[in-house]
Amino acid sequence: MEITNINGGNDTETPSQTPDKRELLCLLKLIRKYQLKGTEELLCQEANVSSADLAGICEEDVKLLLSDALAQASEADEQLNKKPIAAQSAKSLAVTEANTAEALAKFIGDDAFDAQQYEQAYDELRTFVEESLDIYKHELSMVLYPILVQIYFKIIASGQIEKARGFIEKYKSNLDGYYIEGLFNLLLISKPEELLDNDLVTAMETDKFVIRMSRDAHSLFKRHIQDRRQEVVADIVSKYLHFDTYEGMARNKLQCVATAGSHIGDAKRQDNKVRVYYGLLKEVDFQTLTTPAPAPEEEDDDPDAPDRPKKKKPKKDPLLSKKSKSDPNAPAIDRIPLPELKDADKLLKLKALREASKRLPLNKDQLPSAVFYTVLNSMQGVTCAEISDDSTMLACGFSDSTVRIWSLTPAKLRALKEADALRELDKESADINARMLDERSGEMTRTFMGHTGPVYRCAFAPEMNLLLSCSEDSTIRLWSLLTWSCVVTYRGHVFPIWDVRFAPHGYYFVSCSYDKTARLWSTDSNQSIRVFVGHLSDVDCVQFHPNSNYIATGSSDRTVRLWDALNGQSVRLMTGHKGTVNTLAFSTCGRYLASGSVDHNIIVWDLSNGSLVTTLLRHTSTVTTITFSRDGTLLAAAGLDNNLTLWDFHRLTEDYLRNHITVSHHQDENDEDVYLLRTFPSKNSPFVALHFTRRNLLMCVGLFKS
Repeated sequence: MEITNINGGNDTETPSQTPDKRELLCLLKLIRKYQLKGTEELLCQEANVSSADLAGICEEDVKLLLSDALAQASEADEQLNKKPIAAQSAKSLAVTEANTAEALAKFIGDDAFDAQQYEQAYDELRTFVEESLDIYKHELSMVLYPILVQIYFKIIASGQIEKARGFIEKYKSNLDGYYIEGLFNLLLISKPEELLDNDLVTAMETDKFVIRMSRDAHSLFKRHIQDRRQEVVADIVSKYLHFDTYEGMARNKLQCVATAGSHIGDAKRQDNKVRVYYGLLKEVDFQTLTTPAPAPEEEDDDPDAPDRPKKKKPKKDPLLSKKSKSDPNAPAIDRIPLPELKDADKLLKLKALREASKRLPLNKDQLPSAVFYTVLNSMQGVTCAEISDDSTMLACGFSDSTVRIWSLTPAKLRALKEADALRELDKESADINARMLDERSGEMTRTFMGHTGPVYRCAFAPEMNLLLSCSEDSTIRLWSLLTWSCVVTYRGHVFPIWDVRFAPHGYYFVSCSYDKTARLWSTDSNQSIRVFVGHLSDVDCVQFHPNSNYIATGSSDRTVRLWDALNGQSVRLMTGHKGTVNTLAFSTCGRYLASGSVDHNIIVWDLSNGSLVTTLLRHTSTVTTITFSRDGTLLAAAGLDNNLTLWDFHRLTEDYLRNHITVSHHQDENDEDVYLLRTFPSKNSPFVALHFTRRNLLMCVGLFKS
C-alpha cells in the first residue's frame, strides 16, 4: 500500500485514505462550529489541511460521522461485556479475601489464640481494680473499657461471635453508663469482616486510647500487668493504650468522669500546647468615616476682615470617639487575608454600633425578654432555622429540600430593579442601595428551590445580602437576597453536609459533613481552600471564632476541636461529652467555647489552654442550640425537652478565674442551680434556634408538635 500525505503528497489517493481525510475534515468542521480557533489552527497545521478544504463538508456529514462513531462505541462495549469475566472476578475475590484475612490476623495477633486466657486475664484485672485503694480506684477503672473492647475485637476476629457477645454481656455492668451505647453498637457486629468497616473499631485502631493517670496509679498498674498471667493484657496496653501521666494526687471520680467518654479517651496535654490567639481584632475607626474632611485653613490675620468670627470645630460623637484597646491575645490584623470593608459595609457596622449603644445590660436581676416564633403546619418538617444578625429576616430549611425566608419587620423582601431601570439611577446618590430595589416586588416571604435533599443548615452573610444553605445532596448553595436566586453551587464533600457558617468578617465560610471532615471556603472560589481532617466520625456542627482566625467543630466521636484557619492544624482537642456534639457557641470575648450535646449537657471550655471550665446540668433531652447575649453576661440554651435555660455566664467565669485549676485536675461539677437564672418552658414546641438581637432581646424559633 502506498503511503501519502493526507492532503495529497501523491496525486493518487487510495480508497483506505479517503474516509480518514473525510473524518478529519468533519472533525475540523465541528471544532470551527464551537469557535475553538486555536485548536483548529494547530490541527490544520499538523495535518497540512487548508481552510478551503472544509467548503465541501456540510452539517449532515458531521452528524453522520458522529452517529457512526457512537454506533461503533456501543458495539465495542457489547463485545467487551460478552467476554468471560469469571476468571477476573475469581482473581479479585481471592485478593480481597487475602487482604481481609491479613487484616483480621492483626486483631488476633497470635496463631494459638485462646479466648479463655484473655477472659481470665481481664477478670483478674477487674478484681485488681476493685480491690485497689479508693484514692487510685477511679483512675485505674479507666483502663477497663479499652481493654474489654480490644479483647472483644480479638474474639470476633477469631470467628467466635457468640462467645464474644457473652464476654461483653458478662462484664459490661462494671463500666460507666456512657460507654453502653458504644458497646451496644459493637454487639451488632455479626461476622469478623464487619470489624473492618466499623467507625469505633477504626477509631481505636487509628489512635491509641488516651488515659490520664497520676504517676502513683500508673506504677501500681504497671506492677500488676508484669505478672506472667497478664501477658496478654500487657500486649494490648503496649499496642493500643497511651498513658498521659502527671505528678500529684490521683483524681476523684467526678474529675475522671468530667473528661471521659470520647472514642479516643482523654485528650493528650500536647494536643493543647499551641498558643491560640483568642482575642478580638481591632474595630474599624468609624470617626474617620463620619467626620467630613477638614476645609483648608484660612489665615486669621486677614486685614480686610479683622472681626470675622472663628469657625467652630465639629463636635465628635462620643460613641465613635472611644478607641478600642489593643488586645494582647488578638492575632495580627493581617494574619489571614480579610476582605476590605467597603463604605456600605462600614455604614452597616456604624448602624449596628449605634443600635448596640441602646442595648439593655443583662444580669441576674434584669433578665431578657424572650419572643418565640413557632412554625405551624409544617408538614414538610423544619430541619433548621436562622435569624439574620440585624434580626430582620428568618430563614428555615425544610426536609422537602426548600428554603423559606420571612421578613420579621413590616418591610417587605424586595428584589433588584430591571437592568434598564438600574442604569438610570444616580450612582452618587446617598440612598442608592434603597433606590436599587423595586417596591412593587416586595413580599413577606420567599422560597428558594434547588437542593435535592433535606436542608440541614442556613446561614446569613454578615452583610445580609447572601444566604448559605447545605443539604443531604452533599452541596452548598449561595443564594442572593437581592435577585432571590442561586448564585453558586459548591461541591467538595461526598456525603451529606450537616452544618455551614459564615465568618464574622464575611468572605469565608466553613462546612462540615458525614465524611468526617470540615472544609474552609471563600465565596469567590468553588474549591475549598482548607480541609480539616482529624475527627474519627462525622462532624456534626461547626462555628467560626469571633476573630475569624479559628474554627470549632463538634463530632459524633464526642470530641470538640479547634482548628487554625491559617494552616489547617488542630490546635485544641477537648473531651468530656458522652454523646454526639450538636451545637457550638463562642463567648463574645473569644476566650470561651460552649458546646451542647445529645448527652443533655452543656460544657464550657477555656480556649487559652483547652481545659474544661464546668458542666451545666439541667436539660433532660438533647441540647440543640446555644447562644451568648451580646454583652457576654448570659448564656442561653434550649433543646428537645421544650425548655429554654438562662445561665449567669459572668459569674461562672469570675468563679473560674478566681479558683483557677490545672490541666490535670478539673473543677468538681457544680450544683446545677448555682448559675441557673431562669427556665422558660415552651409547652409543646422543641427549640430549633436562639438569637440575641443587638439590644439583647432573645428570639427563639421552634416547631409545634401536636
